[in-house]
Amino acid sequence: MDSCYQDFRSQPEIDAQYDTSLSVPHEAAELQRYVDRAAQARASLRCHLDVPYGPSAAETLDIFPADEPGAPVFVFIHGGYWRSSSSKDFSGVALGLQPLGITTVVIDYALCPAVTLDEITRQARAALAWVVRHIGEYGGDAARVAVGGHSAGAHLAAMCLLSHAGGIAAGAPAPLAAGLLVSGLYELEPLRRSYLQPVLRLDDGIVARNSPASAEVPRCTTPLWITWGGDETAEFARQSAAFHAAWQAAGNPSRLSALPGTHHFSAIHGFEEPGSELCQWLADRLGPGSHRAISGDRS
Repeated sequence: MDSCYQDFRSQPEIDAQYDTSLSVPHEAAELQRYVDRAAQARASLRCHLDVPYGPSAAETLDIFPADEPGAPVFVFIHGGYWRSSSSKDFSGVALGLQPLGITTVVIDYALCPAVTLDEITRQARAALAWVVRHIGEYGGDAARVAVGGHSAGAHLAAMCLLSHAGGIAAGAPAPLAAGLLVSGLYELEPLRRSYLQPVLRLDDGIVARNSPASAEVPRCTTPLWITWGGDETAEFARQSAAFHAAWQAAGNPSRLSALPGTHHFSAIHGFEEPGSELCQWLADRLGPGSHRAISGDRS
């Protein structure tokens, strides 16, 4: 396999940028922290687990409703390089959002190599469409839905944003309230030349159809914050900048900034704390019904 890509001369150089086990000490402990916080969320928060949004066994989602009806909604898509993890590992993102009056939905999806990345993208889009249609049955406000994710989940959220914006252009649904993308992958070609390729099985068509940074971006009013850990490798910063540029080139609002002092796994810890920049940015864009947890917050 030809491993050269842009300025990379070999596969090991690409792997050094994208293999988080090489750049983050104690990766197993970081993943276990997700699991522990997820268990805490399911034990302490009201939740509806394994709600089906599609026909296959993998197409389920977990809903953590806000206390008040008519709540804004955040749809979170987990990472794992499209080949590992599940919604149950990331229930912890609801810990910081539920106290702010935000309903959190964590979606699950099938994994490579059992399915292709085309199918995973289809499932993520189907999950978001289900939320828009049905979240009112769980006390959520379908007119105030934000979508986001981490790592591979940020990629899938970007694909959802593109399709939703395209639907608006065709006269379909209302704009999403916001997008919050953390440590995402928006150009897939380097991954095709990495250690991940035997599992992901990317080809020319899959890369072209699923690279948000090079996609045609419809005009859309949805504001994005595209962020990553300040201690991550240069490729995560470059990937983030590439999608930011594509979104802005269409005339769409986008913020690009890193989260200082965080690495690939700790970049999403803020979702567990109501006062964090991640939670407060979402609450600001989702509008009334948020900010109740912290006295003196902007309303």
